[in-house]
Amino acid sequence: MNRGEISPRFFYALAYFTLMIYYNRVLMLLSCSFKGEKVFMVAWIVIVSVLTMTVLSLLRVNVVVAIILASLVAGLMAGESVVDSIDLLIDGVGGGANTAISYILLGAFAVAIGYTGITGLLVRFLIKALTGKKTLIVLVLAGVASLSQNVVPVHIAFIPILIPPLLALFDRMKLDRRAVASALTFGLKAPYLMIPAGFGLLFHEIIVDSMAENGVNISINESAFSMLIPGSGMIVGLLIAVLFTYKKDRVYEEFSIETKESEKELTFNRQHVFTIIAILIALAVQLVTQNLIAGALSGLFIMFITIAVPFNKGDKIVMEGIHMMGMIAIVMLVASGYGNVLKETGAVSALIESSSTFLEGGNKAIIAFILLLVGLVVTMGIGSSFGTIPIIAALYVPICLVAGFSPIATATLIGTAGALGDAGSPASDSTLGPTSGLDADGQHNHIWDTCVPTFIHFNIPLFIFGWVASLIL
Repeated sequence: MNRGEISPRFFYALAYFTLMIYYNRVLMLLSCSFKGEKVFMVAWIVIVSVLTMTVLSLLRVNVVVAIILASLVAGLMAGESVVDSIDLLIDGVGGGANTAISYILLGAFAVAIGYTGITGLLVRFLIKALTGKKTLIVLVLAGVASLSQNVVPVHIAFIPILIPPLLALFDRMKLDRRAVASALTFGLKAPYLMIPAGFGLLFHEIIVDSMAENGVNISINESAFSMLIPGSGMIVGLLIAVLFTYKKDRVYEEFSIETKESEKELTFNRQHVFTIIAILIALAVQLVTQNLIAGALSGLFIMFITIAVPFNKGDKIVMEGIHMMGMIAIVMLVASGYGNVLKETGAVSALIESSSTFLEGGNKAIIAFILLLVGLVVTMGIGSSFGTIPIIAALYVPICLVAGFSPIATATLIGTAGALGDAGSPASDSTLGPTSGLDADGQHNHIWDTCVPTFIHFNIPLFIFGWVASLIL
């Protein structure tokens, strides 16, 4: 396609957005005509809005634009004007400020680590040990990603440093990058579901606190136990992706990704010692304060005062950190605003209320299935399992009490529903992170090569295993 041509996807997206605005007018008329059904109509806002974001993303509309348009659809369907919808979006952006700043500082910390060349030692080892072993290298990367959640909780900051230098190796091996995306997303997600340490401790604390606020008490260990079966579903999904779906060769154009490591002699030195000390201090501060910003700042401070990284490189390192993680930070800010639109318009509350009414008198299997389906829709929209849990717990706990679910089964439903949609969501850091590394040479599409594969291989087994677990625990 020539640069001057307009992609047909643009017209598809425009037509879809126009249809949603028209659909909004129809729903408003219906809700005015049938006031008794107004809650049900408002509940559809979440579904239609999330569907809008998903369809636009699949049409390869930029994810930030897709989220903004989905926010406008939600606002218009709720009877707000375009300006008021935008105001709601802007008002909610601040809710993602902590996450956005954390990611930018973690990006700067990762750049500083890469500057010392220590990452190059790991890359060289991986190339030497795993060349020609496609399946093994993908599983090793899944293991490395898993460490980023519990042992060294830097989350996604390691990906843009570790993955780009390995792309040439992947291309020579004809390794399907969708398998790598699946492995990285698995490592960013499965550990915190099953292991109550690092981000996992935070995840299960939110479950325990949210259930307690609604009248049911469980321990952290019980919450972690409740997620072992759903988490096992993700292990099954990873094995299917690596051993079957993406096992065949896939050809990419080979590019040379220049890195700081390639400019240095790869021998262990004084800089690397101080880098390891900085990483350990950053980890300790983060665990004590439960704050990513404090941890990243501590790590950067140690690296500068020990001259592991020259002080005069500070501006450059921060700028590269912003360049590396800035897009993710912006997406998380806009996603936070989108979540605010859904909540302030009453759409999420209406969905919860209508679901509660619909589930009265149902059997456990049907109730669990519908609750998980609602969780999938809500989490796909908000893009954060951590941020979704307090919202859905308010619905799940009363219904589960009436239906006779045990506290552990209730925790299973809440944890699984919160996790559903995190993998596969265009606005989730569990998908944005892998794309940031795999698309370093422009040959990896965020939606079709990360979101779709991870949605299929993780959300489907997570849904099934979580549903079964809620019935047997």
